[in-house]
Amino acid sequence: MSFEFIEVADMSTEADYEPKNIFLTGGAGFIGSHAAILLAKKYPHYNVVVYDKLDYCACIENLNEVMDLPNFKFVKGDICSSDLVTYVFKENKIDTVLHFAAQTHVDNSFGNSFAFTQSNIYGTHVLLECAKNCPTMRRFVHVSTDEVYGEGEDFDAKPMDEEHVLEPTNPYAATKAGAEFLVKSYHRSFKLPVIITRGNNVYGPHQFPEKLIPKFANQILRGLPVTIHGDGSNTRNFLFVEDVARAFDCILHKGEVGKIYNIGGCNELPNIEVAKSLIKILGKEKEMDDYITYVPDRKFNDLRYTITSEKLHKLGWKEEMSWEDGLRKTVEWYKTYTNRYGNIENALVAHPRMTGTSPTNI
Repeated sequence: MSFEFIEVADMSTEADYEPKNIFLTGGAGFIGSHAAILLAKKYPHYNVVVYDKLDYCACIENLNEVMDLPNFKFVKGDICSSDLVTYVFKENKIDTVLHFAAQTHVDNSFGNSFAFTQSNIYGTHVLLECAKNCPTMRRFVHVSTDEVYGEGEDFDAKPMDEEHVLEPTNPYAATKAGAEFLVKSYHRSFKLPVIITRGNNVYGPHQFPEKLIPKFANQILRGLPVTIHGDGSNTRNFLFVEDVARAFDCILHKGEVGKIYNIGGCNELPNIEVAKSLIKILGKEKEMDDYITYVPDRKFNDLRYTITSEKLHKLGWKEEMSWEDGLRKTVEWYKTYTNRYGNIENALVAHPRMTGTSPTNI
C-alpha cells in the first residue's frame, strides 16, 4: 500500500513559498554548498545559515563565494546535537530547513554502517524534533536518494515514480529510507510541513573524490588507472550539480507540502563509459588500456536506478547542462582544486573506507 501524506491546507494552497531564514545542513559539502551559494546570491533578502560539522568530505572553502555576504552565516555543528540545533533555530528565527547532511558513500556503509544509522536516522530525528518544537517553522525539505527504491533489475523496467515501493539494498540506502519514514511520521502526527526529494547521482565541482567521477578524474590526473568495480556494466544516471541546486530552488518555492519529488536526468551511462569519457577528456585516449583496471565488485552493486521526474518538470524545472559540457567543467575544476581536500590518497583506492566522524555531507 502506498503512503499518502496528510495535506496541510494553509501551506499547500500557497502559490509560491518564500522563506526568510533558512537552516541548511551539510552546506560545506557537495550538493549543499551549491544550494547555499545559489540561494544566498540569488535571494539577498533571504538569510542562509549553513550548519555543518566539517567532516572529511566537507570543506569550508566550498563556501568562499558567499562567506562574506551579509545574508550568510556559517555555524559549525553536529545535527545530532539537539541543544545546539535548538539554539540556532531560536537565535536565527529559522522558518525553513533544507536537510542535506548525511553519510552517503556506499562503500563506507559496508564497513562502518553504525555511523550511517547515527547520522542519517538519528540526526534526522533530532532535526525533526527540533523543527516540531520551533514556533517559526514553516517548511522542512528532506534530501533523500533514488537508492531507496532499490535496484532497477533490467533495462526494460518502467521508470520508478514517487509512489514506488522502497526496497533499499545496502546499509546506506536503508538508513535513508528509514529517515524518510521518520519525516513522513512527523508530517502525519505533528503536521510538520515537510517535502521529500529523491535524486539521481550528482557530479560536479566540490565533490569529495571517493565518488565515481571525481575519483576517476583524480586517479587519471595522478597517472593512475581508474578502478572499475566488477565488469563496469552497472549504470547510473548523472546530473550536474548546478542543475540539482536549481531543482532545490524550484522545490523550495513551488513544491507542495506533503509531496515527494524525484530529481532525475537523462544521462544514464555504464561506469566503463564514464571512465573512457574522462580518459579522453584528459588526453590519454591513446593510452586507454593502460588507464583501465577492473577490481572486485561491491558486496552488492545495484545494476541501475531509473526514475521519472515528471512531477518536478511540472513545477518548471528541467535539466540544462549537457553531459559533455558538465564533465569538462568538472575536470577543469579538479585540475585547479585537486588539493582542496588535502591528502586524498585513501579515497582513491578501489574500495575506500573513510574514517571521519559522522555526519558527513551530501
